[in-house]
Amino acid sequence: MVLILMGVSGSGKSTVGLELADALGWPFFDGDDFHPPANVDKMSQGVPLTDEDRWPWLRALHDHISDCLMQGRSAIVACSALKTSYRDRLRQGLANVFVVYLRGEFEVIFGRMQARSSHFMKAGMLRSQFAALEEPQDAIVVDVDRHVDDIVAEIVSAVGRLRSEMQEKTKR
Repeated sequence: MVLILMGVSGSGKSTVGLELADALGWPFFDGDDFHPPANVDKMSQGVPLTDEDRWPWLRALHDHISDCLMQGRSAIVACSALKTSYRDRLRQGLANVFVVYLRGEFEVIFGRMQARSSHFMKAGMLRSQFAALEEPQDAIVVDVDRHVDDIVAEIVSAVGRLRSEMQEKTKR
């Protein structure tokens, strides 16, 4: 099973992902690490990525997710995956890949972004991410306006339900 933690920058994908990885004993992969240098350079200059910029990045993430599944390894992958087409690309042809949407209000996330300095995504670009966001209809939706432990506990519970559903399907 692979979980894709998605949401706008500042929604907590990395923080929640690392805590969730610890709770489940699964490896965590930050989608930002899969960006080609040209994408990182653009974002560092405050230039939003185009879909054309994103397709190679999404392909690399899809291939990584596929490799994890083929090796029988569960994993957590943090990726903004703001558009339906991005999420579809990440899951294309793969079973047991689930999206967890870390949902938050603009004001909450903007406040978080203003407080951090080490990330290449600047708070001023947040509006463009909210504008591009297509909220998923087929995801585990978790509100992020609370403590990370509560967010992780909710996701761990959802993973338990998903595992049960998967086991039921294999019994049939």
